[in-house]
Amino acid sequence: MLKVCLFIDVQNIYYTTKQSYQRQFNYRAFWNQATANRTVVGAFAYAIDKGDSKQLAFQNRLREIGFEIKLKPYIQRADGSAKGDWDVGITLDVIDYATKADVIVLLSGDGDFALLLNKVRDTYSITTEVYGVPAFTAPALIQSSDRFIGIDNSLLL
Repeated sequence: MLKVCLFIDVQNIYYTTKQSYQRQFNYRAFWNQATANRTVVGAFAYAIDKGDSKQLAFQNRLREIGFEIKLKPYIQRADGSAKGDWDVGITLDVIDYATKADVIVLLSGDGDFALLLNKVRDTYSITTEVYGVPAFTAPALIQSSDRFIGIDNSLLL
């Protein structure tokens, strides 16, 4: 069986599914689809830690499915904006796991990851798959993946 590693940009998926569908993403359905007939060698969900009970319950559900949760503190700036970007952390982990997996699955629409997918595919001869909301997934990210899977009703709650 192929070895697969999953990487989830939680904030990106939360906001894009909410904006596009006014619904939440179904992480269990995603897990079942992305790991079917594959051996999971890593599964990571990258999120922001606000410490509220609703968020803690969500994180526990992800753990029950099989994801390791990686958290950054929520930072509120003086101007009211917030900071909580995981791009560098996801990038470092994808590079670390590129030698351990046959397939890298990225759940995000962020075009900043296009260079990363090109690099791991070209350097490690690894297959890359991207799951994202079609209307909010950067064209460069879609083009850099070997396979793009648009989030639709089958992956929503």
